[in-house]
Amino acid sequence: TSGASLSVKPGPLTSASDPTISSNKTLGTEWLNTTSGEMYICTDATADANIWTNVGEGTGNIQTLYQGTQKGYSSGDGAAPNGNVIDWFSFTSDGNSTDHADLTAQRGYTVGHSSDTYGYVSGGEPSNYIEKFPFASQTNGTNIGYLSGGNVGRNSPAGTSDTIYGYTAGGSPSVNIIDRFPYASDTNASDVGDLLTGLKKLAGASSTSHGYTAGGASGPVNVIQKFAFAASANATDVGDLTSAFDSATGSQSDTHGYKSSGYQTASPQYISASHSIQKWSFASDAAATNVGTTTNGRAHAASHSSTTYGYASGGVPSNINVIEKWTFATDNNATDVGDMTVGRAYFCGQQY
Repeated sequence: TSGASLSVKPGPLTSASDPTISSNKTLGTEWLNTTSGEMYICTDATADANIWTNVGEGTGNIQTLYQGTQKGYSSGDGAAPNGNVIDWFSFTSDGNSTDHADLTAQRGYTVGHSSDTYGYVSGGEPSNYIEKFPFASQTNGTNIGYLSGGNVGRNSPAGTSDTIYGYTAGGSPSVNIIDRFPYASDTNASDVGDLLTGLKKLAGASSTSHGYTAGGASGPVNVIQKFAFAASANATDVGDLTSAFDSATGSQSDTHGYKSSGYQTASPQYISASHSIQKWSFASDAAATNVGTTTNGRAHAASHSSTTYGYASGGVPSNINVIEKWTFATDNNATDVGDMTVGRAYFCGQQY
């Protein structure tokens, strides 16, 4: 029998290392790491934001970590008795939060970071611990290190993440330090750069290459700053919010950073929180534009990012429990999609 009409399926790509989010292969490409034996499939071929799903017995998918596909997490609270609560809500369907686990103690005025397996909490008061908890199991958090400067509280900084580090920028008492800590090992953070000036109460956002901070106090101020993940370097001024804000939340799509809510005017800034949602481009250094409003005027809320929506949960006034979201695909107002297990504020968010 002739085999002339038969075709042979090509084998996987082979390499001594894992693929990266910028390998930029076609959807469905197989990749074999000949060093570890791990096999990956490209399940999302978005340019420079690939997702490579581990299909072997090993763990650890290769994907962007600044957005989640399954869940948003809310961690801590600035006041007892809910200061150690960790809960989660679904990105795939709207609904209320579910209790996940507890932090080691009450943690408030913190920021959140996300690896592919753990949520992280850093900064805050009364200490500046770095703490982590697993996404895959209902296991309580553990303290794994400190921000630079030792156990000196640094509250209300900005939190950003790349694929291998968490970054914590600024914080009270209005420091300008940009710290980073590795996800691969439990250790203290190191000082890798400076903001333009000492600021607290900043919103943080992450692109694939840079961390961003927006607004902040003392002031408040309207400046958007960015710093490179690839090098230890100081931040630069890349644009402005439409006006000065502090205590806002930050989130990110593939192409834009977002600021939602926060306090707008220097006086009386703590009387009325803003409803505004603003965005700025990662591709060009430019000013932010207003793109919608939140359902609640809020500040000191937790922020989360899926691949398609920005989220904000909780916040002041009155420690609200509302979870709301807005779409990245079009400029639109936020909608109420559920409630947290309990109303909280002065806390942080993660995504998985």
